[in-house]
Amino acid sequence: MKESATLEFKEKITNTFQKTVSAFANFSGGRIVFGMDDAGVPVGLEDIVAARLTIENKINDSIRPKPVFHLEADMRKGILTLIVEEGMDKPYLYRGKAYRRSDTATVEVDRTELRRLVLEGTNQTFEGLAARNQDLMFHDLEERLSEKLGVKKVDLDVLRTLGLYQEEGGYNNAAALLADQNDFPGIDIAKFGSSIDIIEDRETLSGISVLQQLDGAITMYRRYYQQEVIRGMERETVEKVPETAFREAVVNALVHRQWDVTPHIHVEMFDDRIDIVSIGGLPHGLREEDYLRGGVSTLRNPVLAGVFYRLHYIEAFGTGVRRIRTAYAGCVRQPEFTVTENTVRIMLPNIMATAEAYTDAETKIRSYLEGKLSSSSEISQAVGFNKAKTIRTLTSLLEKKAVERTGNGRGTKYRLK
Repeated sequence: MKESATLEFKEKITNTFQKTVSAFANFSGGRIVFGMDDAGVPVGLEDIVAARLTIENKINDSIRPKPVFHLEADMRKGILTLIVEEGMDKPYLYRGKAYRRSDTATVEVDRTELRRLVLEGTNQTFEGLAARNQDLMFHDLEERLSEKLGVKKVDLDVLRTLGLYQEEGGYNNAAALLADQNDFPGIDIAKFGSSIDIIEDRETLSGISVLQQLDGAITMYRRYYQQEVIRGMERETVEKVPETAFREAVVNALVHRQWDVTPHIHVEMFDDRIDIVSIGGLPHGLREEDYLRGGVSTLRNPVLAGVFYRLHYIEAFGTGVRRIRTAYAGCVRQPEFTVTENTVRIMLPNIMATAEAYTDAETKIRSYLEGKLSSSSEISQAVGFNKAKTIRTLTSLLEKKAVERTGNGRGTKYRLK
């Protein structure tokens, strides 16, 4: 057992543990195990009963508002586990400051994070706050609603129905994002040449409706990743990167990003791939494994997502990742998803640049690995290759992103990706 973002060890009881209590109550909850050294080895507390009372008193005296917690004792090992639940009345402050976990460390939140905690604690979202500019026009939105839903005029009743206008406060930030003009960041698109030092084309889409931003991104995509070819008597459009996948990635970036910070969404176009970088990491409460699996949706901007859904830019909430994967079904290289604390990066490979066939040896190993997790020696024995050929073929499959490796040394095993 090792320390993590939701688990901390303490040999003794000192005031510093209260920062971690604040962090757990503010975000995803967690456990603090007292009487355990940094390596996870029990060292024991001298007096479990006294330790329990000390911990309770420190939390009750110093954390505001009071978080929900309970203690579990292991008398045999002399350890005491403090379990802190994520709270509803955020922010939870220790000596007037709020904290969060950064990997295995506890750090003070910045001003932006503190504002988000305040909003969450009052059951509000940034998109639902009153827009600073109330002089908004919606000609573009009106045209789209007319085309898709038959709405003849976007008046206040329509905007109320869409969640873009409240009697108290007027237009909200979601409305501003959909207005013809606004002050929010947008999408920065760059087409690179043979290296990142060579920029062949660049366009920054900002100050306009997020719907127009999506259109602008699609237009630039088509300029470089679609081409007309003649096959027999017919003209066909060939997509180097599936448009369905690109559209889903950009829509996800617009709908799920943090709009209270200024960086643009980045779309970086290369000959062999497109990288789409969204701002803000995953929405709070959505685990990386659930995001990558698809089918689970935690909406950071539910009003904005609702408008995209009504306009059919979103087919169903939570299916974006699955639709991107489906667009690459049968391709050698697959999309890659990289999640960090502050960004989500989606890499969409160029199908034409990566449409290399599997060799007979690669196909044989791939067939064997269906539903299996095996070592190289097991694979070698099963397919009848010598050790060198097996390792060489596995290396090639790893480079093609067709298999993945787990473990180290003699514990190394392989499975289909």
